[in-house]
Amino acid sequence: MTKNATWSMMLTLVSVFFFWGFVAASNDILIPVFKEHLHLEQWQSQLISVAFYVAYTVGSIIYFVLSRSTGGDILNKIGYKNGIALGLVLSACGTLLFYPAAMSASFPLMISGLFIVGLGFSLQQTAANPLAINMGDPMKGSQRLSLAGGINNIGTTIGPVVVSIAIFGSLAPGAKLENLESVKTPYLILGAAFLVVAFLFKISSLPNQIHHEETEQERGSKSQKSTRAISYPQLWMGMIAIFLYVGVEVATASNLPEFMKQKLHVPTDQVSPYVSLFWASLMIGRWSGAVGAFNISKQGRKILSFVLPYVAFGVFMLVNYLANQNLAPFYSYLFVIPLIIIADLLSKGNPARQLVLFSALGIVALLIGILADGMVSAYAFISVGLFCSTLWPCIFTLAIAGLGKKTNDGASFLIMMIMGGGLVSWLQGYLAKDELLGIQWSYLVGVFCFVYLAYYGWRVKSILSKQGIDYDLASSSAH
Repeated sequence: MTKNATWSMMLTLVSVFFFWGFVAASNDILIPVFKEHLHLEQWQSQLISVAFYVAYTVGSIIYFVLSRSTGGDILNKIGYKNGIALGLVLSACGTLLFYPAAMSASFPLMISGLFIVGLGFSLQQTAANPLAINMGDPMKGSQRLSLAGGINNIGTTIGPVVVSIAIFGSLAPGAKLENLESVKTPYLILGAAFLVVAFLFKISSLPNQIHHEETEQERGSKSQKSTRAISYPQLWMGMIAIFLYVGVEVATASNLPEFMKQKLHVPTDQVSPYVSLFWASLMIGRWSGAVGAFNISKQGRKILSFVLPYVAFGVFMLVNYLANQNLAPFYSYLFVIPLIIIADLLSKGNPARQLVLFSALGIVALLIGILADGMVSAYAFISVGLFCSTLWPCIFTLAIAGLGKKTNDGASFLIMMIMGGGLVSWLQGYLAKDELLGIQWSYLVGVFCFVYLAYYGWRVKSILSKQGIDYDLASSSAH
């Protein structure tokens, strides 16, 4: 933790990261539930992801248009913590639609509620991500985002299990739902929690403004000062990277229940531990990647880099133990975790290097999943979560590096591209038709996503170097 941010401030900020994860991962349980109950095709059920993630894009466009029409950045006017509180209230309004949606088994109402929740999350993300990066040394911004992402993935680990219990808890194993009324309860409770946390943000000591130092370019000529954020190559290339990163992450998880059902004959009411493990894999990787955010000795960081991933796996095991799930199939995953520890050490805290390395490992994992059979294939797909774990903070940090006072514009453009989570998962769901690629080979979509991510990590290093930004120097001074 850096000297500019207290633990209480950071804990308040990361609470919204928990909610983002809880809802996003819970969608992976709603998809097979609505698919079965309403007799939808796989691509139709993926409209749940489309509605939720496209809302981020719509929210970012609204934010951008309002900022331009009012002659200044909205967050600079209303304040960052106020913006997060407002976003939480908006998301709470969206959860209210789950009541009529569940009672009438209305798919349009349900995805409308998720859309409004996503609109609120869009404003929260636009404020919270740059706030986390700038609450201290910007060179350690990706590590602070990894720390926040680790909290996000506590939510993603718990979300599928809690929602599955809420929906299927009173049913015998393998039984099918007679109606969707049980869907409403966890989301109404979540809406109440949004309102409570909105109040806590309002009274918190979090900074309401971010003060940017002028970049080398902004101290240059008048023509450089008038440069639009979108003209920075690290940003527009980063926008594509965010689109594809969120896409491969969400598509891998949201199509996992259908893969487990078709290839391993796992019924919908028993798939939540596997979805939970995918999202827990992101937590494992992010807890490892967050070690650099702590002001401790080099030896202490090395110890934590080995310990924290297993602590994160322990959280997954504890959550599923409390949910009375059979834990026996998951012990073998202990032998997969060293891959992320070694990869993190090899990256040496450099976000560009980490992006290339983790993307390459993600490609290998997907190809194994496509070509293998049984649980080997399942765990290969699940391990993609490990290699997605720190890509968000890496891409976000690299994409807004050097933007200075244009950071807020850059952040809103990046949040806009979260729609990739819906569109890429829909594409994979469409290609998963038996007459096309089938569910297993549909994961080739993710391979192509990772190829671009590896390219961006390689290319952005030279782009930033020309602007006087070198993360190799920053990471070497931090170790």
